[in-house]
Amino acid sequence: MSKLILGTLISTGIPWLWLTLVVLAMDIGSKQWVMTHLKLGESVSVMPFINIFYTQNPGAAFSFLADKGSWNIWVFALIAVIISVILSVTMYRSNNRASITNVSYAMIIGGALGNLLDRITHGVVIDFIDVYVDTLHWPTFNIADSSICIGAAIIVREIYFHPTKKRGDD
Repeated sequence: MSKLILGTLISTGIPWLWLTLVVLAMDIGSKQWVMTHLKLGESVSVMPFINIFYTQNPGAAFSFLADKGSWNIWVFALIAVIISVILSVTMYRSNNRASITNVSYAMIIGGALGNLLDRITHGVVIDFIDVYVDTLHWPTFNIADSSICIGAAIIVREIYFHPTKKRGDD
């Protein structure tokens, strides 16, 4: 019976969740490093166009709804949980060979869970990657945000460049 269950799970997209764990570990580790080595608001130049800048984001992406009070923490937490559950179920229903799709879902789940952990433990999301050109700065972000954006871009790419391909047949 357990071989049957294991065999069933291996044939689904669930084994791709290893990537979720990698994203989560990188996100947690990088945020912990920033909180340990920098003071809030401190900036360290890494390259001519990238700083490590420790900031806290009480809102969503690009500080959306940051000034709306503490209710948004729970709304964004609920959204992260719902998205993670939906994508996990989708991965369970997909074929293990659908690597591109499963990678994108795993990256989004990892990013969503990374920011969810921040909201639960700190009440804010820890951001630290500051990309800029001259005096123009992109909103500060983190590895979880990057993972979500890359995963979403992969999905859009698949839909745009392979519109007739049946999902799960990468």
